[in-house]
Amino acid sequence: MKIGFIGLGTMGAPMAGHLLAKGHDVTVWNRTPGKDAGILQCGGKATDSIQGLADNRVIISCVGGSADVQECLRGVRPDGPTLFIDHSTIEPTVAEVIANELAEAGHLFVDAPVTGGSMGAINGTLTIFLGGDAEACVMAEGIVSAYGRNVRRVGGSGAGQWMKLANQIAVGGALAGLCESLAFAHRAGLDIHLAKEMIGAGAGGSWAFDNYGPRILNENYEPGFSIRNQVKDFRYVISAAEQT
Repeated sequence: MKIGFIGLGTMGAPMAGHLLAKGHDVTVWNRTPGKDAGILQCGGKATDSIQGLADNRVIISCVGGSADVQECLRGVRPDGPTLFIDHSTIEPTVAEVIANELAEAGHLFVDAPVTGGSMGAINGTLTIFLGGDAEACVMAEGIVSAYGRNVRRVGGSGAGQWMKLANQIAVGGALAGLCESLAFAHRAGLDIHLAKEMIGAGAGGSWAFDNYGPRILNENYEPGFSIRNQVKDFRYVISAAEQT
């Protein structure tokens, strides 16, 4: 399948790589030049203009926030019916606006935010929340399963983003809890390796304890997600919560 991919960041680059590994014909574009070397080495193609993706019948985006997605998707003017799949975390209302705009132009749109961090993207084990028309979501699932282990339609347009924001509350809380717990144990003079082992095995355990705990103990702080984006997501959570 001919697929255009927008955004080669921490998440996007390995996701595009999985599509190539599955035999898809992938052309990439990134707003910041120079990030396409790895994709080119794996047999992918690149374009220096976002409009260079217009002849692909599937276009996937994985960028920053709401404004970034709107700018990118409005910059592509396909010459035929196209399925747009967006993996970014954006405001649910904006996802609905984008879906309506693309529908008026004869296209399909699925909001498909992901969770699982950079490790999930690299290992192809992401959880992906699909929001949109049922038929479009079936089409999207067949494509994004290249890097998603748990892919489900959670409702109509915008529903994927609502689910992702609920996810970010749980993820952010668990990660903050892990860091505060180990910092507290350290200040108390406890063995934090033992603290991680015993607290993580009890009611205080979590995905964060199991996956980020060992990295903290090994002083490996290579980022899998940025604080800037986490804060951005929490702003979306507050705004969305006010609507309900």
